[in-house]
Amino acid sequence: MKIAFTTSGKGWKDPVDIRFGRAKGFFIVDTETNATDYIDNSENMDTAHGAGTNAAKSIIDAGVKVLITGKTGPKAGQVLKAGGVKVLGGIGYASLEEAYDRYQKGLLTEQPLG
Repeated sequence: MKIAFTTSGKGWKDPVDIRFGRAKGFFIVDTETNATDYIDNSENMDTAHGAGTNAAKSIIDAGVKVLITGKTGPKAGQVLKAGGVKVLGGIGYASLEEAYDRYQKGLLTEQPLG
């Protein structure tokens, strides 16, 4: 299963970005292979409208099933929900490594969507 984290960096020590649509990118972990990937989201950082829905489409297109972030807006939440993506939060400003550890321990909370 693929998990995505909103982030401003591309490595395990980088912090989780609590923004969703305007995060610099998404760090993706395949829990079955431990392979990682990165999706650049910089084109949405300064977009006047649609940053969240565009980011949600990128997450769905990447095959992500769990998104770990601060909060999504209602429109992005609806797109994610329709795409079968569960959104978890409760991470604060942890590193990607710390957030993944909290995920594995079941310490994150499911966020309401749309």
